[in-house]
Amino acid sequence: MKLLTLTAVTALATGLVAPLLADDNAAMTAALAELAQHQAEDAKIAEHLNTFDVLDFEVFSNQQWDRLHESHADDVIVHWPDGRTTTGIDVYIEDLKAFFVFAPDTKIETHPIRIGQGEWTGVVGEIKGTFTEPMPIGDGQFIQPTGNSYSLTMATIGHWTAAGNMSEEYLFWDNDSFYKQMACGTNCGLDTDPCPPRRRGGI
Repeated sequence: MKLLTLTAVTALATGLVAPLLADDNAAMTAALAELAQHQAEDAKIAEHLNTFDVLDFEVFSNQQWDRLHESHADDVIVHWPDGRTTTGIDVYIEDLKAFFVFAPDTKIETHPIRIGQGEWTGVVGEIKGTFTEPMPIGDGQFIQPTGNSYSLTMATIGHWTAAGNMSEEYLFWDNDSFYKQMACGTNCGLDTDPCPPRRRGGI
């Protein structure tokens, strides 16, 4: 048997190792591409959540309605806790204004839970206010202010577009708890003091 020359050994080793290196390089390239995609998605979710923070803490709490387009599409669809659905940013603005009719100090200051995946975000916040002005309940009727304060945990699920605003929003909170706090007071009980009728759409 003839001994292999150094050149032959090198050629043989190269022939065996090269495919392995190519496979490793391809796997590494794919892994880096996947990592970059996840990082881009995480950055986009963080951007959406930051936009939502500004929406609640600045735009809503300070009634800066001319800025609502920063977070919502013109044809945004909004699903309310009472089952009502509206379409359009102008309708949404009028509904949001209703919070401040009976509680001018309404505000949202915290978002203890902020999550997202893909084009969706979920945020839990706390909305607070004080019942200091008459509350319209429809048909020209009002509930007179009690001076009671309310604090509600609310959740918002939002679908975001490539333009960076929400095309659809789902709102959740306990309307029953709201009316107890605002109109019935802390001693209200369902068995003895039923809450007053809801105005259009609840709050």
